[in-house]
Amino acid sequence: MPLTSINHFLIRSNDLEKSRAFYQDVLGMAQVPRPDFPFPGYWLGVAGAAQVHLAPGAIENAPLYFIGTPEGAATDNSGVIDHVAFLAEDPLAFVEHLKGLGVSYRPRYLSDSRLFQLFVKDPDGITVELNFFNVDDSVDWGGEDYSAMPRAN
Repeated sequence: MPLTSINHFLIRSNDLEKSRAFYQDVLGMAQVPRPDFPFPGYWLGVAGAAQVHLAPGAIENAPLYFIGTPEGAATDNSGVIDHVAFLAEDPLAFVEHLKGLGVSYRPRYLSDSRLFQLFVKDPDGITVELNFFNVDDSVDWGGEDYSAMPRAN
């Protein structure tokens, strides 16, 4: 009975519209149908699959609606979450897209796995990792090279 994929994660955002715009305009997600919950929010996904749920950070009756959020977590950034990762395609186009939007990113490359990564921050400070597999190392991707990083003991 193994897990097969992530269904979604919910972000309680400090600015719901700014977060919606980030996931739509920067990451290319689209709104997908959302049930009529008793609080505002959005479901965003790719190809109709819900992947990111957004809800307001400060809201009346929050303990009733959000069972997984400790007090203060919605306004103190991402708590114990370090990052959320997505698979992506066409890294050169994605880099140009981010540059065109003026979105800061941090690139990394792991030559052993032919894995190129881009790290961006959403409006609430959550790090979003974009993974591009089978990327040729002949391109100068810039950024950090995992193979050149010091090893932790």
